[in-house]
Order: sequence, then C-alpha cells, then structure tokens
Amino acid sequence: MRDEWEHAHTDFTVPVQRRLPGSMAENESDWRHYLECSTPNGWLIQNNAMTEALVSGKPMYLLHTTKDIDAIRISRQLHVSTGCLVGALYCSPLVSQREGLRPHNLGAYLMRTKPSTTPMVFEVIPDAPIRPKGVDYLHLGAIHLRTYERYQSFLTLAENDQLDHAVLTGLRSAAVFLDVALRNAAGHATPAPEFIDQLSDAVAHVPFLGYLYFEVLSEYLMLHSVTPETKTYAQAGELNNWLYKRLAFAAVDGMDQLFDLARFNPRYHRLVQLIEGMEPALGPGVAEYVRRRLSHLFARTALHPSQDAASVTFQGTDLSTLRVAAPGLIGQMIFREIRYMPRYQQLYHCFEKAKALEVWDYWNSEGIPTPFNGILPKGEIGINPVYPRSAVRVWTADQDSKGYLHPAEEVSAVFTPHLASWWAPPRQRERQIATADSRVEVALRPRSPIQTQRASIDGISA
Repeated sequence: MRDEWEHAHTDFTVPVQRRLPGSMAENESDWRHYLECSTPNGWLIQNNAMTEALVSGKPMYLLHTTKDIDAIRISRQLHVSTGCLVGALYCSPLVSQREGLRPHNLGAYLMRTKPSTTPMVFEVIPDAPIRPKGVDYLHLGAIHLRTYERYQSFLTLAENDQLDHAVLTGLRSAAVFLDVALRNAAGHATPAPEFIDQLSDAVAHVPFLGYLYFEVLSEYLMLHSVTPETKTYAQAGELNNWLYKRLAFAAVDGMDQLFDLARFNPRYHRLVQLIEGMEPALGPGVAEYVRRRLSHLFARTALHPSQDAASVTFQGTDLSTLRVAAPGLIGQMIFREIRYMPRYQQLYHCFEKAKALEVWDYWNSEGIPTPFNGILPKGEIGINPVYPRSAVRVWTADQDSKGYLHPAEEVSAVFTPHLASWWAPPRQRERQIATADSRVEVALRPRSPIQTQRASIDGISA
C-alpha cells in the first residue's frame, strides 16, 4: 500500500526513481532531462518559487477562495475536497512582500474569474522543511482499483455487473487505439495527425484519455511558451497557469460552467488551430509532442511496472487479465464510471475516505503538511487536514487596487478529517453536460440544508 502511494508521488528535486514497464522507447529520466533542459521554462520544474518555499521550512501563506464563508464561521470547521489532491484543502501560494501578500498567477486567475467568492489566507507554520513530494493523480489508478476491490461488497451484484460491463465496453471500443498508444510508447511511431484523430475518438469510450490529453497539452504550453506574460511569471518563479485555462475554455463549449476533461478531445486540425491561436510558434510541433508524450504517459500510468509495453494488448483480452496487466487504467476507468451509479452519493465516503485516510497517513509519515499537484509544480497546493506537527491560522482577506491581499478578520475554524460531499449529474445527462469530472467545484453543486453548513471547497477533482 505504501509503495503505491510512493509511486504516485513525484519529487522533482531528486533523480527519477519510479519503475516503468519494459520495452519503453524513452524512460522517465530521458523525459525529465528533456523537459528540464530542452524547453524554455524547464528550469522551473526544479527551481520554482513554490518548491523553494516548501524546502525553506518557513511559514507558508496560501490562498483559498470560498462561497461559504458564513457556513465556515458558523460551523467553525473546514472540510476538504477529493480530486487531484485526494483529500486536501485546495489552495495556491501567496508570496509575502512589503506591499502585502502577492497571489501566485493561479490564485490571481481564481480571484479574477470568481469575483463572488471570499478570499481566505492560511498561514501554515511547518515543524521542519517540507519534502517537495507532489501527488500525481494520473498515477492513482492502481489505488482506485484496490479501493474498489476492497469495498466491492458494498455494491449489489447487479451494480458490480453493470460496472464490469461499462468498463469492458469502453475498453473494447477503444482497444485499437490503446494498442496503438502502447506500440508508440515502445518506439513504433504512428503519423501524428492519425494518432491525434484516433485519440480524439477514443476519449468518448475511455474518459481518462481526455485527462491525459489535457495534461500533456498543459505541460507543452507551460514549458514551451515564450510570451511576455509567461516570461513575467517565470521571473517570479511560476509556471503560467493561464495558458491551460484558456485552452480548456476554447476547446470545449461550456467548460466555464463545468470543468469536464472527459469532453476534452480536439481532433488534429482543431488542435493545431487552438495552439496556433494561443501562440503561433507552438502550433507546428504540438501534434508530434502529444504523440510521443501521451504514449509514454499512457504506458506509464496504465500498465503495471512488471508488464512489457510491446507485448500487452487490449484487443480480445478479458477484464480479469487486464486488471493484472493494466491496473492503472482499469482503476481510473472504474473510478470515473462508478460515480454515475444511482447510489454512489451514499457510498461516496466509503470509497473516497478510504483513500484519504491512506494518503493522510503517508503525508504525515513523510512530513508533508502541504501536498501539491505533482504532475508539475505549477501552484496547485493543498493543506493536509490532519497533520499533527504544524500550526495553521486563517483569515478572510481584502485585495487592494494592485492585487495584493491583506489579512482582515481572523476566522476561528479548525480542519476536520471530513470530505465535502460530492455530486455528479444523472447518468442520462452525461453526454449532454459532461461526466462531472472531478474538477467540478463544490460551489457549483446543489446543496441540502446540511451541506450549506459545510465549507465550500473550490478545489478540483480529478
């Protein structure tokens, strides 16, 4: 169990240690070297302001935005969200300067696009320098699968059969592309335009591919962009989060209302058009980058490290075999599929609290009061609600005309090991309004009278 959580975390300040499947054309060290040394902003992977703040051991200041400040004041409790941070309060860094607390560009984005929310400032005083290990939600598949298998008895026989049928149907419909991706990871290159179009078609059957697709493009944009805006953020030690936000909203209608990466599937010509519209010089290389990088990440996140990427096939393979060969992919598919069952709202805490308890234990043993999204250290950072060796204070904040935040009223609230309730659209609406991707903000969810007493979490769920 601990090995699985270790596998799902990345520390960009140390050499690569994660095991990979066999026959991979490029290993993780190859990619780390390329990303850090051959891209304009690759130096920020190790030498970013957030990592420096973590390893300094000094007090950290974090921004969280909420629509439920009154509920927090009344309950005096802070609940956390699931998603890319598994079980943490979703925040972004603040930098203490003479003029006030300067938001990270991710926080500035959140504040500009959520004017009806209340900014909250958290001061976290750690007991020691914090290990800069971030959780990579793309690597949580095996944990999702193990959790489901452990609590499978909570579902009826019909529900388990329904789940198996849905996963197997998706795998069969996308099997040709999944095999293409593995062959590409093993070095047998497919023409990039053809690969992108096949990928686009496969997302509808295996929504996890939409997440991979989006994260690869986010990485491409953040590391390769050379716009004045990106350079300004880089000088402050920050990757430019505005790039992937703009990409998502341009690529998917209604993404501003429901951030759903299960619908992220631009075809080749649309992909090039989107990227060229953002930064013309990045258009020509984007498709080939996606082909190489997504193939590598798919093999790395889908297959068990004991497997061989050149030998595994999804065509004609039964589900029990794939649970052994590709636990990462099967777990990610089950994780997304199970949330549309009619009873999942009642069962949600059974499955998600189990993972949260494990990751809290891992973070506590590793000395991590403030975990971050470890796909890249781009500024998505959270607060571990049960870390026993740090002090946390919280205030509401005012923003001045220059964008700096100033603590206003201290809030008497404490973290509790509770997860904010989660909701997904009914199954019959899935194709119309999205599959309630984990990046749905709790502020968008329908609330019962009890739920309105809980803290609103503006985090993302992956």
